[in-house]
Amino acid sequence: MVNNRGRLLGAGLVALMLSGWEVASLAGWLNPFLFPPVHAILVGLAESLLDGRLVAAVTASLARGGAGYLIAALAGIGLGTLAGYHPVVRQAIEPIVDLVRPLPSPAIIPVAILFLGIGAAMKIFIVAWACFFPILLNTVDGVRGVPTPLIETARNLGLGYFRTLRDVILPSASPTIGTGLRISLAIMLILTVVAEMVAGSSGIGYLILEAERTFRVAEMYGFILALATVGLLLNRGFLALDRRLLAWHHAMQRRSTP
Repeated sequence: MVNNRGRLLGAGLVALMLSGWEVASLAGWLNPFLFPPVHAILVGLAESLLDGRLVAAVTASLARGGAGYLIAALAGIGLGTLAGYHPVVRQAIEPIVDLVRPLPSPAIIPVAILFLGIGAAMKIFIVAWACFFPILLNTVDGVRGVPTPLIETARNLGLGYFRTLRDVILPSASPTIGTGLRISLAIMLILTVVAEMVAGSSGIGYLILEAERTFRVAEMYGFILALATVGLLLNRGFLALDRRLLAWHHAMQRRSTP
């Protein structure tokens, strides 16, 4: 009930903000060039949907971003599991991770262009780079946080190394790993758009920048709105998957909440 009220309140605030924007733009209180009426933004958005430009752009962006995200997830979870379980691996990679992790990901784009060009490979690499570190660090923390008695019980039951990782370590660490994956999902969308704006000829980031450069401001806002909607849907989809796959974890949380 509380969640529904909060969502209704949030939807009402958004509607109020958009209504105020529409009225202020039509009345001339806002510069109509910089703040076109909301109805003009929606018309431009609908036209881009109907002619297929927006669908093609979003599809291209998600394909590149999704490929980079998948690479980061596989590498981050794999290396993070080893680093969390084996102190020697963690100590070996820690100096390197601490050195390169603080680098802003957009600063890597010129290097990626130098080696990979301006095609899809560059964008996939940038997304994989940016998403890798949150997944890695959360996986390490999750694995290190697995209770020792669980691991000892697995050993006493005769579970081998790989079965212990698969049946004990990863399930126990999965809530923390999921946090890293969710954080990286937003990073994936951000870096995909940034890479497309810096060096791209397709994708939602390119559409936004092209609309700004040609002074199609209403279309620009429409594309930004579409991007925000994609981000919202990705987050909602991830949360739905998380509730299904980690139902046991959420049930334990509800039972432990006073």
